[in-house]
Amino acid sequence: MGENEPDFISLPPMNQKQIIITNTLSELDHLADWLEMLGEEWQLPSKAVFNLNLVLEELVTNIIFYGYRDKESHQIQIDFWLEKEMIKITIEDDGKEFDPFLLDTPDDLDKPIEERKIGGLGIHFVKKLMDKYEYQRNNNRNKIILVKHL
Repeated sequence: MGENEPDFISLPPMNQKQIIITNTLSELDHLADWLEMLGEEWQLPSKAVFNLNLVLEELVTNIIFYGYRDKESHQIQIDFWLEKEMIKITIEDDGKEFDPFLLDTPDDLDKPIEERKIGGLGIHFVKKLMDKYEYQRNNNRNKIILVKHL
């Protein structure tokens, strides 16, 4: 390619998208807006977009609140792939090691809300809403892999 020509080969395919946010709560609104636009572009069912937003908000909020030992700015990378009737999402961060899927499902789900213990409910929703979920730790980075059949 010529010196002034764009390098189209390096662009991601239409069925792959990425967003990088920082570890601040204000980024959750940015992520939700971005996900809405992605849902329109990929013509995803509105219920799927709603559920993906719920799952991402839970997981990213946990990363922001509990993932870092310092107050510095960190990047959280979220990749999306659309393949036939399935969407795959990975969330990567450089926070401390933590597998959210090792948490037990709360055993007090049938109790009134004022009698329940705090914590664990968000990850329970993630497990219920996603068809596959996995945690990996590589090169001092957390990686959460999510799969949802549409």
